[in-house]
Amino acid sequence: MPDNSHDPVDHARTYRQHAGETVKAGANAPGLILTGLGVLTLAIGLFSFANGSRPAGVVGVILAVILIPSGLLWLALRHRKEQKKQLDWHRANPEAPYEPPTS
Repeated sequence: MPDNSHDPVDHARTYRQHAGETVKAGANAPGLILTGLGVLTLAIGLFSFANGSRPAGVVGVILAVILIPSGLLWLALRHRKEQKKQLDWHRANPEAPYEPPTS
């Protein structure tokens, strides 16, 4: 497989420019982990409310309200950075075909 690390878009394997970006980029791992933990704490908090444990439910929901938006914000910022990197690459390589991003 050729080394295309200088090109932010994998032209050989996909027509969609950002396909799988969230999962395959290691820099997105903190955002995915935060979002996953947020969903888990939301489930635990709602379960605690259902069992009558109000303090544990409040803590779980408050943590979820903090973790989920934090994880989504991390992913959004990384995606925006990747889009900027792609635009910069296309400015430096005008001979390459440019397709507007689908995301």
